[in-house]
Amino acid sequence: MPGRWLRSAAGARRRATWLALITFALFVFPGFVGAIAVAQDAASTTTQVSGIDGLSWMNIRDSSGIPLSDYRFATGDESLFKPRATVLWAVLGLEFIGYIAIVTTAIWLIGYALSFRWLDMFSAALRGVADALAGQIATPIMLVTAATIGAFCVAWFIVRGYHAKATMQVVTMLGVAVLGPVFLAEPLADVLSSDGLLAQGRDLGISVAAGLNGNANPNPSQLVATMQSDLADNFARQPLQVWNFGHTVDARPGCRSAWSAGVAAGDDGRVISGMKSCGDAAAYAKAENPTMGQVATGLMLLICGGILLVFAMYLGLKVIKAALDTIYHGIMSIFGFAAGGFVYGPTQTFLVRNLVDGFVAAARMTAYTIFLGVYVLFMGNLFAQARGQVMAVIIIAGTVEIVAVFQLKRLSSGLSRGNDWIANRFSLAIQGSQSKSSSSSGVALGMGGGGGKPSSGMGFLSTIGALNTINTSPVTAWLAGGTINPLNPLANTRKRIERSTRRILASREEGYIEHQLSRTNWRGVAVAAARQHGGMNTQLGVSRALKALRDNKVPESRVHHMLLASGASHEMVNHSLAALSTQESTVSQNPYGFAPLQKAIATAWAVENHVGHEAHEAFAAQAVIAADSFVRHSNAPAPGAAVDQAFVQRVENNWHSDRALRAAITPDEWNAAGRDTRWHIGHRVATMHRDAAQAYYANPTDINRDALLRSARRVANLDHLDPEGGLDPWNP
Repeated sequence: MPGRWLRSAAGARRRATWLALITFALFVFPGFVGAIAVAQDAASTTTQVSGIDGLSWMNIRDSSGIPLSDYRFATGDESLFKPRATVLWAVLGLEFIGYIAIVTTAIWLIGYALSFRWLDMFSAALRGVADALAGQIATPIMLVTAATIGAFCVAWFIVRGYHAKATMQVVTMLGVAVLGPVFLAEPLADVLSSDGLLAQGRDLGISVAAGLNGNANPNPSQLVATMQSDLADNFARQPLQVWNFGHTVDARPGCRSAWSAGVAAGDDGRVISGMKSCGDAAAYAKAENPTMGQVATGLMLLICGGILLVFAMYLGLKVIKAALDTIYHGIMSIFGFAAGGFVYGPTQTFLVRNLVDGFVAAARMTAYTIFLGVYVLFMGNLFAQARGQVMAVIIIAGTVEIVAVFQLKRLSSGLSRGNDWIANRFSLAIQGSQSKSSSSSGVALGMGGGGGKPSSGMGFLSTIGALNTINTSPVTAWLAGGTINPLNPLANTRKRIERSTRRILASREEGYIEHQLSRTNWRGVAVAAARQHGGMNTQLGVSRALKALRDNKVPESRVHHMLLASGASHEMVNHSLAALSTQESTVSQNPYGFAPLQKAIATAWAVENHVGHEAHEAFAAQAVIAADSFVRHSNAPAPGAAVDQAFVQRVENNWHSDRALRAAITPDEWNAAGRDTRWHIGHRVATMHRDAAQAYYANPTDINRDALLRSARRVANLDHLDPEGGLDPWNP
């Protein structure tokens, strides 16, 4: 009977649990999700005018003028009785927000880089720096000196019979002399001006890209926004429609207008009803009945959008880097026109390279922008031919974006090699290299050995050889902190092993020498310290010798032996070590305390606690030593120093009681008391404590012991354990 009753009770509990779960699943959970959906819908209704505020400032619009920040993923009504649709709506909404944020940011980055608005923020400062640098360098004395050196080069060529080189050097110097003043007047005008090289390269590239997109009369000042709108159509509008409705609804003019009007109004219901009214029943049904397939489509779009963002960042960085490199070379050209261009050799090559890079920057801007135009055209046609092939378009678009990044990298490398080749050819011509070999494969002075030529198969081996030379150089070892061959595997480990071996050998040798030479010195230190206080046959003398050995850093393992070798008895040495150990183990650990004071108090209490102990005399001697150290470390005021005797008297009247002293003198009064007044009190109480300790050691009576303990309490009362208690008498 009891077992049957228990089984029936357990079954009742299981049935009650299942009933509660079914009730929650059928009524509570759908209501909870529905409430969230209603709240979200209400929130979106209140903010539908402004769209996504975090993206609206970018002002990215599609070809119909609809801001991307106002885009919506339209689904049917979410309610308490549609829990599945509500959950799908929440997931799709999160994916949609992430995708729109990524795509909008990427399109804005491309437009921001090509519009050169970022350059306007610091163009004035850069011009000011360039003008100031030109004013400091392009001085008459600098020009005369450089021209003199250039003339010497001409004379040297004539003497050596290199008349062609001499003629070319004269022509080059005349060219620098004519062009230099024009350039130095406004060094960065050709770069940063509204019609400079960068702006012209950008405008030419945009015009060519616009022609590729079918615009026969392009306006470069407006085509950046056109590119952004094309990108918005290709990567935001059309993918969103394919994602939301299964195909692009823009194929029907009526549906295009209905979708744009619904999105602009910020109303999901209007977007869906617009699909129904324009006759696109498939789009209406897809929006009313979201599926899990759309969640997977959203994930693929997020990946595609991330790749687009990478492409946009890479393109933007390339454009910005090209512009900043041109500015840098424009500033470097100041040195060339001020002096370097007059001197034959690498300095002239330096000027040529800087000038060539400035002109090639315009070609870079043109190439990058044309590349973007072709890319936008290709992607536009790709999405236009989608015909509802959602996954195919998304995967192909992502693949094309990845390929575009690598193609842009190759394009940049090709332009850099062309830049070096052009600079090398100009430099060879200026330097008068006329032989056949030099004209075909020569390298001008100052080109660094490359000359713009493609690297040969030996380039890798040459690099390895250069690294090996650097690795074995003594200079590299010095720079690496004494590590020989620092690029070798386990170089640091070998260094540590060698250092440890040397340290062990050195320590052994030094230890032996020290052991042989210092034994006599340590013994002499101990004997001299003990002699001042009765010798090694007194407890105070042995304790003094122990302190002297420790002060001289004698190893602990040798202290006992040194004391015995100096004439002390085993009993006295053991008692002194016991008293010292007690002092170190009982001294206060307060970090704000005064260490000599804490040792003096600890030894006084040790005397009280070891009355009758066989080592009691050693404890008394240790109290004398600690009290003497306390006096030495207590600063005494200078003779004739100003001491507030009234304050001193107040302290002396209350220093026998901690409570009375704290009540009589506040922390502010301690802080306000002069340094000499505080030092006077501290030195006096330390001296009194030393006298009490010496008196007790000389005559260990109960009266003298009580006097020593009263002195210890007086010292403790004056010690401020808390920093907020005010400056103590030993504070500097």
